[in-house]
Amino acid sequence: MSCKTTPDGATRVTVIPGDGIGPEVVGAARRVIAATGVRIAWEEREAGAAVFRRGLPSGVPTETITSIADTRVVLKGPLETPVGHGEKSANVTLRKLFETYGNIRPVRELPGVPTPFSGRGIDLVIVRENVEDLYAGIEHMQTPGVAQCLKIMSRKGCEKIVRLAFEVAVAQGRRSVHCATKANIMKHTEGLLKRTFEEIAPEYPGIEARHIIVDNCAHQLVRVPEQFEVIVTSNMNGDILSDLTSGLIGGLGFAPGANIGNDVAIFEAVHGSAPTIAGTDTANPTAVLLTSAMLLRHIGEFAAAQQVEDAVTCTLEDGVFTRDVQADGAVSTTAFTDAVIARLGRQPRAAAPAREHKPLRLPQVESRPDFVAAGRRRAIGADIFVEAAETPESLGRSLEALAETSQLRLKMISNRGTKVYPPSGAITDCVDHWRCRFVMRDANADLSDEVLFDLLHRVKSRHRWMHIEKLSEFDGALGYTRAQGED
Repeated sequence: MSCKTTPDGATRVTVIPGDGIGPEVVGAARRVIAATGVRIAWEEREAGAAVFRRGLPSGVPTETITSIADTRVVLKGPLETPVGHGEKSANVTLRKLFETYGNIRPVRELPGVPTPFSGRGIDLVIVRENVEDLYAGIEHMQTPGVAQCLKIMSRKGCEKIVRLAFEVAVAQGRRSVHCATKANIMKHTEGLLKRTFEEIAPEYPGIEARHIIVDNCAHQLVRVPEQFEVIVTSNMNGDILSDLTSGLIGGLGFAPGANIGNDVAIFEAVHGSAPTIAGTDTANPTAVLLTSAMLLRHIGEFAAAQQVEDAVTCTLEDGVFTRDVQADGAVSTTAFTDAVIARLGRQPRAAAPAREHKPLRLPQVESRPDFVAAGRRRAIGADIFVEAAETPESLGRSLEALAETSQLRLKMISNRGTKVYPPSGAITDCVDHWRCRFVMRDANADLSDEVLFDLLHRVKSRHRWMHIEKLSEFDGALGYTRAQGED
């Protein structure tokens, strides 16, 4: 990714101060970067709460989008987002608008920040897929009391994030990458990430590649965190694990982050806007300062980035801290920033040696939408989702009668993933949301749309349906999972 510069050579960067404490901590980062001598031409734009209040549902105005599309590098403060209702997250909007598919979260023990894990030498990176998974935000109320969220994972998305994780390991001289998934349960979505990881790993023979079930990963992170160097994972799992790992080193006030795409990079600390302390000059700027070091590396200023990291480390070594570390003896945001600037050029005394960073090589994958093409494909049936306030037996008998002369037959009905018809002896507290699985009577036939439409017409004569999924085979492999209890 090439950086844009002004005629006099300053690097152009869009800056979004953000909400709450955002302007204070982002202001601290700008002061420290200026003190390194790196010349940045900041283009200040807005997003978040003020934009929501003006009635823009995305929280991101056109002028901000235009600036980012031009500069391609962003330093962003925390943004407020309504919870549980209304508008989309402005953070998610920005990530998706600019396809910043990789969230990189370094986690490194810092001196002077006491935690139960002090002295363990924690030094790892979470590489989280950033635009797919449940965070695609595709949700529906399928009945008045049953909600659905589609978990979208693509081979292209998995390949980009896996390759990015290995490239992070290469750039930082790391020796291992763990892939954390829930592939034991979600075999097509999380399983796709696992399979992609295992196919790509041999291209990086110098790096040890291991798969780990994500719940075991969480367990291991609070038992033996020092065993991990790079963890690559899906969007929701990464959101959870990255906050967990931040807790190992003192909290979100010490957690830098970057959203990386092949065209745009957005650098932001991951903590919230903390509106209760906004304007009090007490916020901890460490996370944003470390984030600014990531930005400096991104634009090729490796020496300045190391200066910033070393100065932050020296400041903490010298016992200078904000009130989130300890109330007694705490200094203000401004005083902490002054202390960091005063220590630029100093080397830490006792901290682990700095990692030698190389430029991060971004993955290049084919852009075509049909990233994976099947040689053979066949539709062998369909799941019709029905809303009905009746028993499995009465619904099953009704559907069997409706399909009696169809080329499709009812194979089974499940409720919240468990087969309930034909009865299997399971004790299931059913809701009014039924997955009704129909398959072709001729096991070798290919389901046509006309046959499916005919069945749907029959079903709707007695029942309310809300959703259909075709059951497909790709190159002879089933493209769907069976219900619990289905043979």
